[in-house]
Formats: sequence, structure tokens, C-alpha cells
Amino acid sequence: MAEQAQFEELARQLSAVGAVKRDMGRILPPDCPAGSAAVLTVLGRHGDMRMSRLTELLAVDMSVTSRHVAHLADRGWLERSPDPADGRSRILRLTPAGRTMLGELYERMTELLAHRLSDWTDDEIGQLTGLMTRLRESFGDCRSPHSRAPALTPALTPTTRTPATT
Repeated sequence: MAEQAQFEELARQLSAVGAVKRDMGRILPPDCPAGSAAVLTVLGRHGDMRMSRLTELLAVDMSVTSRHVAHLADRGWLERSPDPADGRSRILRLTPAGRTMLGELYERMTELLAHRLSDWTDDEIGQLTGLMTRLRESFGDCRSPHSRAPALTPALTPTTRTPATT
């Protein structure tokens, strides 16, 4: 098991990843903010789905999902059609224009990573990818604050606040 100091440093580094995410967010097209890009990515990865499933996968409130879906539909990147199994529900699917935008997003992210990590070896990128995948798996789906968390002390009570970087 790692030492307490190693966990403290890991927490600092993970907090600093926010800067990386913000840099990645800066390359998004002006009409496709991060939340909309996340919806495009989930639909691109998982295919057509109900709004409730999208909300689950994004791990956000239904009102947030609705805003992003409306934004994408207004731009013609997503269509909402009646669910044949339940007429009260809608099935969300990417349009051809949405797939084009998703391709542009992947291209922009790939170019940014290639530029920023140009001095990394293929092995180092593979190691980072593997370790990030393992870290994500260790946290489970993160939809429930108590899904895999041990009994938390008051200092570890889940919060929606982002810790400040030092």
C-alpha cells in the first residue's frame, strides 16, 4: 500500500488536472461547449438512447442533460424521436451533422494531445492511458457518492466543490 504522502501528492496532481481539462476545453468550437461535447461523445460511443440513460451516463441532473440536448438539437446535431416502446419517451440520436461535429471534436483533441505530448514516447502514452483507465475503474461509475466509497470520516464527506490547487 502506498504511503500517506504519496496519496497526498496524487490528490494534488489530480486537482491540477483541471488545468489540462480547461486547456482542452479552449479548443472546442464556440458553439459546442464542454457539456454539449460530452453529450456528443456519449451518443457516439453508446449509440441511440433515452434521455434518462444519457443522464445516467453523464452523471448529471436531468435539467442539465435537457439543456445540452436542446442546444444540440437547435444546431441540428441531434434528433429526438418518439420511443416506439413508450410514446412518452424520446430516443436521442446523432444526425449526420452531429457525427461530423463529433469527428471534428476528436480531431481537435487528438491534435492537441499530439502537440502537448510530442516529447513523450509511445510507451509513456500507453502507460498513462493504462493507469488512467485503471484509476477510473477503481472509482466505478461515480454516479452514486457512496457506490464504492468506504465509510467516510467527516473530512471525506462527498462534496460537489472542486478543491483548490496549491
